[in-house]
Amino acid sequence: MPSTITKAAEGYYRRAFTVDEIIAMQDAGIISEDENFELIEGEIVPMGPKYSAHERIKSKVAMALVRACPPELIVGFETSIFLSSDTFVEPDISVYPERLRSQEVRGPDVSLAIEVAASSLAYDLNLKAKLYARHGVREYWVVDANERVAFVHLGPSETGWGSVTRKGPEEVLRSAAVPDFKFRLVDA
Repeated sequence: MPSTITKAAEGYYRRAFTVDEIIAMQDAGIISEDENFELIEGEIVPMGPKYSAHERIKSKVAMALVRACPPELIVGFETSIFLSSDTFVEPDISVYPERLRSQEVRGPDVSLAIEVAASSLAYDLNLKAKLYARHGVREYWVVDANERVAFVHLGPSETGWGSVTRKGPEEVLRSAAVPDFKFRLVDA
Protein backbone atom coordinates (compact mmCIF):
# COMPACT_ATOMS: atom_id res chain seq x y z
CA MET A 1 0.00 0.00 0.00
CA PRO A 2 1.17 3.55 -0.64
CA SER A 3 2.58 5.44 2.33
CA THR A 4 -0.20 8.04 2.00
CA ILE A 5 -2.74 5.50 3.29
CA THR A 6 -3.43 5.26 7.01
CA LYS A 7 -5.60 2.96 9.04
CA ALA A 8 -7.08 4.81 11.99
CA ALA A 9 -7.20 3.13 15.37
CA GLU A 10 -10.70 2.17 16.42
CA GLY A 11 -12.37 4.64 18.72
CA TYR A 12 -10.54 7.69 17.37
CA TYR A 13 -12.38 10.36 15.48
CA ARG A 14 -11.66 10.83 11.80
CA ARG A 15 -12.35 13.90 9.73
CA ALA A 16 -15.28 13.31 7.37
CA PHE A 17 -15.31 14.81 3.88
CA THR A 18 -18.14 15.82 1.58
CA VAL A 19 -18.37 15.21 -2.16
CA ASP A 20 -17.97 18.97 -2.75
CA GLU A 21 -14.75 19.03 -0.67
CA ILE A 22 -13.31 16.10 -2.61
CA ILE A 23 -14.13 17.77 -5.93
CA ALA A 24 -12.51 21.01 -4.71
CA MET A 25 -9.37 19.07 -3.67
CA GLN A 26 -9.21 17.43 -7.10
CA ASP A 27 -9.68 20.81 -8.81
CA ALA A 28 -6.86 22.27 -6.67
CA GLY A 29 -4.56 19.33 -7.47
CA ILE A 30 -4.42 18.12 -3.86
CA ILE A 31 -5.91 14.80 -4.96
CA SER A 32 -4.66 13.51 -8.29
CA GLU A 33 -7.10 12.45 -11.01
CA ASP A 34 -5.14 9.18 -11.15
CA GLU A 35 -6.01 8.22 -7.58
CA ASN A 36 -8.57 5.45 -7.44
CA PHE A 37 -10.92 5.81 -4.46
CA GLU A 38 -14.51 6.15 -3.37
CA LEU A 39 -16.03 8.37 -0.68
CA ILE A 40 -18.08 6.22 1.68
CA GLU A 41 -20.09 8.15 4.26
CA GLY A 42 -17.39 10.81 4.49
CA GLU A 43 -14.36 8.51 4.46
CA ILE A 44 -11.95 8.17 1.55
CA VAL A 45 -11.64 4.48 0.71
CA PRO A 46 -8.75 3.56 -1.62
CA MET A 47 -9.58 1.02 -4.32
CA GLY A 48 -7.04 -1.64 -5.19
CA PRO A 49 -5.60 -2.46 -8.59
CA LYS A 50 -7.64 -4.51 -11.01
CA TYR A 51 -6.30 -7.86 -12.18
CA SER A 52 -6.72 -9.72 -15.46
CA ALA A 53 -9.76 -11.82 -14.42
CA HIS A 54 -11.48 -8.66 -13.18
CA GLU A 55 -10.75 -6.73 -16.37
CA ARG A 56 -11.74 -9.57 -18.71
CA ILE A 57 -15.10 -10.13 -17.02
CA LYS A 58 -15.80 -6.40 -16.82
CA SER A 59 -14.99 -5.96 -20.52
CA LYS A 60 -17.03 -8.95 -21.69
CA VAL A 61 -20.11 -8.02 -19.60
CA ALA A 62 -19.81 -4.39 -20.72
CA MET A 63 -19.57 -5.33 -24.40
CA ALA A 64 -22.70 -7.48 -24.13
CA LEU A 65 -24.56 -4.70 -22.30
CA VAL A 66 -23.58 -2.06 -24.85
CA ARG A 67 -24.77 -4.27 -27.72
CA ALA A 68 -28.15 -4.86 -26.04
CA CYS A 69 -28.71 -1.41 -24.51
CA PRO A 70 -31.70 0.59 -25.78
CA PRO A 71 -30.90 4.11 -27.03
CA GLU A 72 -32.49 5.85 -24.02
CA LEU A 73 -29.90 4.28 -21.70
CA ILE A 74 -26.13 4.56 -21.48
CA VAL A 75 -23.60 2.08 -20.16
CA GLY A 76 -21.10 3.87 -17.92
CA PHE A 77 -17.67 2.63 -16.90
CA GLU A 78 -16.44 3.59 -13.43
CA THR A 79 -18.83 6.54 -13.50
CA SER A 80 -19.05 8.43 -10.20
CA ILE A 81 -22.50 7.90 -8.74
CA PHE A 82 -23.32 10.53 -6.10
CA LEU A 83 -25.46 8.77 -3.52
CA SER A 84 -25.46 11.58 -0.95
CA SER A 85 -23.51 14.66 0.08
CA ASP A 86 -20.86 12.46 1.71
CA THR A 87 -20.89 9.36 -0.49
CA PHE A 88 -19.94 8.59 -4.05
CA VAL A 89 -19.14 5.23 -5.54
CA GLU A 90 -17.70 4.18 -8.87
CA PRO A 91 -19.18 0.85 -9.91
CA ASP A 92 -17.30 -0.98 -12.62
CA ILE A 93 -20.36 -0.77 -14.86
CA SER A 94 -23.58 1.21 -14.51
CA VAL A 95 -26.66 1.68 -16.65
CA TYR A 96 -28.55 4.97 -16.40
CA PRO A 97 -30.62 7.37 -18.58
CA GLU A 98 -28.71 8.70 -21.59
CA ARG A 99 -30.16 12.19 -21.04
CA LEU A 100 -28.12 12.63 -17.82
CA ARG A 101 -24.55 13.89 -17.71
CA SER A 102 -22.39 11.66 -15.54
CA GLN A 103 -22.16 14.22 -12.70
CA GLU A 104 -25.98 14.31 -12.51
CA VAL A 105 -26.43 10.58 -11.91
CA ARG A 106 -27.92 9.73 -8.50
CA GLY A 107 -28.88 6.39 -6.94
CA PRO A 108 -32.49 6.15 -8.23
CA ASP A 109 -31.27 6.97 -11.77
CA VAL A 110 -29.16 3.80 -11.86
CA SER A 111 -31.05 0.89 -13.41
CA LEU A 112 -28.13 -1.48 -12.92
CA ALA A 113 -24.82 -1.21 -11.06
CA ILE A 114 -22.22 -3.96 -11.40
CA GLU A 115 -19.16 -4.49 -9.24
CA VAL A 116 -16.65 -7.08 -10.41
CA ALA A 117 -14.74 -8.30 -7.36
CA ALA A 118 -11.51 -10.24 -7.15
CA SER A 119 -10.25 -9.05 -3.75
CA SER A 120 -13.14 -6.81 -2.64
CA LEU A 121 -15.94 -9.40 -2.57
CA ALA A 122 -16.89 -8.99 1.11
CA TYR A 123 -16.84 -5.19 0.82
CA ASP A 124 -19.03 -5.24 -2.31
CA LEU A 125 -21.50 -7.78 -0.88
CA ASN A 126 -21.87 -6.04 2.47
CA LEU A 127 -21.22 -2.31 2.88
CA LYS A 128 -21.61 -1.35 -0.77
CA ALA A 129 -24.73 -3.50 -1.19
CA LYS A 130 -26.34 -1.69 1.76
CA LEU A 131 -25.38 1.71 0.34
CA TYR A 132 -26.77 0.93 -3.11
CA ALA A 133 -30.05 -0.35 -1.61
CA ARG A 134 -30.44 2.57 0.80
CA HIS A 135 -29.92 5.06 -2.01
CA GLY A 136 -32.35 3.46 -4.47
CA VAL A 137 -30.17 1.81 -7.11
CA ARG A 138 -32.71 -0.48 -8.79
CA GLU A 139 -30.56 -3.53 -9.46
CA TYR A 140 -27.09 -4.42 -8.19
CA TRP A 141 -24.81 -7.26 -9.22
CA VAL A 142 -21.62 -8.39 -7.56
CA VAL A 143 -19.59 -10.65 -9.83
CA ASP A 144 -17.01 -12.84 -8.10
CA ALA A 145 -14.20 -12.84 -10.68
CA ASN A 146 -12.45 -15.79 -9.04
CA GLU A 147 -15.44 -18.15 -8.92
CA ARG A 148 -17.31 -16.75 -11.94
CA VAL A 149 -20.56 -16.38 -10.00
CA ALA A 150 -22.87 -13.37 -9.66
CA PHE A 151 -24.98 -12.19 -6.75
CA VAL A 152 -28.02 -10.41 -8.19
CA HIS A 153 -29.68 -7.95 -5.80
CA LEU A 154 -33.26 -6.81 -6.52
CA GLY A 155 -35.88 -4.78 -4.64
CA PRO A 156 -33.89 -2.03 -2.92
CA SER A 157 -35.12 -0.43 0.31
CA GLU A 158 -33.77 1.57 3.25
CA THR A 159 -33.05 -1.69 5.07
CA GLY A 160 -31.49 -3.73 2.26
CA TRP A 161 -32.49 -5.83 -0.72
CA GLY A 162 -35.74 -7.73 -1.20
CA SER A 163 -33.87 -10.62 -2.78
CA VAL A 164 -30.31 -11.72 -3.46
CA THR A 165 -29.85 -14.60 -5.90
CA ARG A 166 -26.60 -16.42 -6.59
CA LYS A 167 -26.12 -17.20 -10.29
CA GLY A 168 -23.58 -19.84 -11.28
CA PRO A 169 -21.18 -19.59 -14.22
CA GLU A 170 -23.52 -21.47 -16.59
CA GLU A 171 -26.68 -19.56 -15.63
CA VAL A 172 -27.90 -16.74 -17.83
CA LEU A 173 -27.72 -13.25 -16.35
CA ARG A 174 -30.54 -10.90 -17.38
CA SER A 175 -31.54 -7.40 -16.35
CA ALA A 176 -34.99 -5.81 -16.45
CA ALA A 177 -33.30 -2.54 -17.45
CA VAL A 178 -31.87 -4.03 -20.65
CA PRO A 179 -34.39 -6.65 -21.85
CA ASP A 180 -32.25 -7.88 -24.78
CA PHE A 181 -29.20 -8.51 -22.57
CA LYS A 182 -28.21 -12.03 -21.64
CA PHE A 183 -24.81 -13.27 -20.53
CA ARG A 184 -23.18 -16.30 -18.93
CA LEU A 185 -20.03 -15.79 -16.85
CA VAL A 186 -18.60 -19.04 -18.20
CA ASP A 187 -18.27 -17.19 -21.53
CA ALA A 188 -16.02 -14.46 -20.08
